[in-house]
Amino acid sequence: MAWIILILAGLFEIGWAIGLKYSDGFTKLTPSVLTAGSMVISVVLLGLALRDLPVGSAYAVWTGIGTVGTALLGMYIFGEPATVVRLVCIGLIVAGIGGLKFLA
Repeated sequence: MAWIILILAGLFEIGWAIGLKYSDGFTKLTPSVLTAGSMVISVVLLGLALRDLPVGSAYAVWTGIGTVGTALLGMYIFGEPATVVRLVCIGLIVAGIGGLKFLA
């Protein structure tokens, strides 16, 4: 159950990272409120997952989910470059997340 909570925390991290772009420096009310809410939910879920998971692994997976999801959505939503090097690097992050989940 802790891993499911951690994955949800990572998804909310993606939400607040993308929300930062839409909030336009916290000058737009609705995106700013949604971004702040996602931040709080993400950290609370991370804290709940840490009751049962090692902090080093959980934090690395949490940030990895956020990094990969934000990078992929940045390419999809905002047209950021999807170069081979960038995609390989994202793949390495995914491999690290998998390694921490299944081997650590």
